[in-house]
Amino acid sequence: MYKNKAWKWVFTSVLMAGLLVTGCSTGKEQATASKPAGNEAQSAPKTLIIARQSDANNLDPHFISAINAASVVQHKVYEGLIQRNESMEFKPMLATEWKQLDNVTWEFKLRQDVKFHDGTPFNAQAVKATIGRVLDEKVGSPRATQFKMIKEVKVIDDYTVQFKLDYPYSPLLSILANHEGSIISPKAIERYGKDLSKHPVGTGPFVFESWTPGQEIVLVKNDNYWGQKAKVDKAVFKVVPEDTTRIAMVETGEAHIAEPLPVTEIDRVKSSAQIDLYRSEGLGTEFVGFNTKKKPFDDVRVRQAISYAIETDAIIQGVFNQVGTKANSAMSPKVLGYSEKLQGYAFDPNEAKALLKEAGYPNGFKTTIWTGDRKERINMAEVIQSQLKGIGIDVQVKVLEYGAYLDAEDNGETDMFISGWGNATGDGDYNQYNLFHSSSLGKGGNTTFYVNAAVDQLIEEARREQDPEKRKDIYARALEIESSEAPMVPLRNLENVAAVGKNVKGFWISPSGYMMINDVTIE
Repeated sequence: MYKNKAWKWVFTSVLMAGLLVTGCSTGKEQATASKPAGNEAQSAPKTLIIARQSDANNLDPHFISAINAASVVQHKVYEGLIQRNESMEFKPMLATEWKQLDNVTWEFKLRQDVKFHDGTPFNAQAVKATIGRVLDEKVGSPRATQFKMIKEVKVIDDYTVQFKLDYPYSPLLSILANHEGSIISPKAIERYGKDLSKHPVGTGPFVFESWTPGQEIVLVKNDNYWGQKAKVDKAVFKVVPEDTTRIAMVETGEAHIAEPLPVTEIDRVKSSAQIDLYRSEGLGTEFVGFNTKKKPFDDVRVRQAISYAIETDAIIQGVFNQVGTKANSAMSPKVLGYSEKLQGYAFDPNEAKALLKEAGYPNGFKTTIWTGDRKERINMAEVIQSQLKGIGIDVQVKVLEYGAYLDAEDNGETDMFISGWGNATGDGDYNQYNLFHSSSLGKGGNTTFYVNAAVDQLIEEARREQDPEKRKDIYARALEIESSEAPMVPLRNLENVAAVGKNVKGFWISPSGYMMINDVTIE
């Protein structure tokens, strides 16, 4: 989900995501303090410091709603049955192989001799317990909708498990490879319950050590990891809200990675002798959303008017310096279901004014646009404020700390808002079901509170369809309706951008937005 929010990144992606972390010695200090003599220097403990703008709001895979939070634990503390590589191909993880026995039955062979960080054996019962938890109504996971088609998790033997579905569900593998599909220690589920966010226990190459809210999250190397062990001894996700400070920390060696990197700092990074600029294509999008429950945004003509009044090209050029590309929908081009034929709204202030007049607002109205505290999004909000003034809409910009912003968005407190959705799976269902289905309102991802029975039906039809080309056709029809009804204004397809110290090797960000640090070395 992430929001980026999903992002929530979507945010949401993608929103401005961040992590908590506190008092830990920096990589530079650690190297100085523990530097042994002679050949022993090669075995000196290595701590990877990642400076991020904001804290995680949750570390429970069944409650995480933002990619920045998921990125702390996914592929580090937690692992799923399968994973995606850099090309988004499915690869074995805790499952060594799998096959579809029929339209509603999937079988997975599990890896043996794997243990959770608390010593509990990984087996078919652990898979059953994890899926049982996310579907448990008493737990109340907003991610339950991603798994509700699972009728039964059948234990065949200790290392064979079958998923019996109520209906064919094409995106199943993509969900299992996402952070929602993380397999959790059954002992931790029983012991911590809803406090699992503070005590993540998985099978991954890093073990959770501590979380100091607003400061840092600390992970340590899992010396008993079943696979290739991490190359650093510790990873610290440090919360550093000030953009220039994060970059300076990498320049001075106090941190090794600064993420996310504001576009305003790209030239500084390019010219630095100490830092490399990391860029890669992401799967997420950014958009302006409307709370369709509130007046005047319950009127489609108002939403369409604003869609005509926002000059997206100017925002991508002026705010983002051409980082990312113009979006025509909530799906980015590499997501299954994307339609290049979809036409967005051209910049047409006159048409916007005519629609406002028709809706009963000939002189415009006053409203608020909400955003998290990421610099680019604040700048974007101010540009949109200026653009909408041209059609008589008086916009106040309201900036909240990222976590508070996500809560406001989830709870329907916003009016207009700037958000994003990081498609963590690469499948259109992750966009459509979360962002537009009526069962995903609020915390589920649909923070525009958009409801359309025809769209619901198309989304459900697409997730059941087994033929990829037919699925694309179904999504194209849904996207056309969504564009016409305009619950959001798509703005930008995201890029992953980070500042990385030149002494750091092996770091990358997956298309889904997860930071990959298992192979990182510090020279």
